[in-house]
This record gives sequence, structure tokens and C-alpha cells, in this order.
Amino acid sequence: MTNIAFLQTPRLTLALESTEAVLARIAAMPAADRAEVSPDWLARLRASPTPSPWTHGFVLVEQATGATIGSCGFKGPPDAEGGVEIAYALAPAHQGRGFAREAARALCEYALGAGGARYVRAHTRPDGAASARVLAACGFTCLGEVVDPEDGVVLRWELRESGPRSG
Repeated sequence: MTNIAFLQTPRLTLALESTEAVLARIAAMPAADRAEVSPDWLARLRASPTPSPWTHGFVLVEQATGATIGSCGFKGPPDAEGGVEIAYALAPAHQGRGFAREAARALCEYALGAGGARYVRAHTRPDGAASARVLAACGFTCLGEVVDPEDGVVLRWELRESGPRSG
């Protein structure tokens, strides 16, 4: 597995974040959002000696403007079965313009290529129609409802090694 500093898409640069930057972003979140941050992931982040795409995640920078428009990342390195889970978030002003799809595709391409993963998983809330559209457009299949220990009832989506669809 290779470590990287950034990923490029047609309109975005996904720049690997430092531990300090991630912790500052979390500290700036509203309390309700901070409460949803995984304690296990936070412990792995703090214990990581150097930034890693598997723990630190990426800040999304729109190339045309240089504006930071969101973040994305993995919930950890590939597990024993070769699976990784992705997550992404965009500032409201940048939603609905295909940026989430670009970011999700970039994460999948990295994970299934240089990252050595065999499949990519994502969870959405049952009422998360926009996220469902993003994942479907990237070639994910909805496997149904599961209970996540940290997030409660979610829809589980998976994308296998064949990779994300282009276009």
C-alpha cells in the first residue's frame, strides 16, 4: 500500500490532512456533529505517527476557486476481508453539483487500486436520498438495512473490485 499526499479529480484536489487540521475541524463542528465522530477512529487518528489516507482523510479543494468545500476519507485501512468504508461531507453551498460523486470515485479508485482493498463500503441514513444517488452513480449496490454500532440503522452499500463507473 502506498501513502499519498493528495488525489486529483477533474475539478477537485483531495489533500491529505494533518492530525492538527483534522482535530481543529472537529473542534469547530457544532456539538451535535462532534457527538457523531467515532471515538475509535478519533483514537486511531491521535495515535497515528504521520498523516495517513486511512485515518486522516482529505480536505476537498475546488480547483477553479481554491475554496475548501468539504472533506472525505476512509474509516480505517482495509480489514481482514479487504474492505474499507468511505465517508464524505460537503458544505451546503457546494452540494448538488457532482462534487460528492467525484470525491467518492477518487476514494474508491485509490482504495481498489494502490490501496489494495477488495471492496468499498459506505453507509447512508435510510432517508439519505442524495447520498444514495451519489453511491448508485459510482456503481455501488445497496445491500439493505443494517445496524451499525456507532450510527444505528443505516443502509449498507458496497462496490467490488471491478471499480467505480466512469462518467
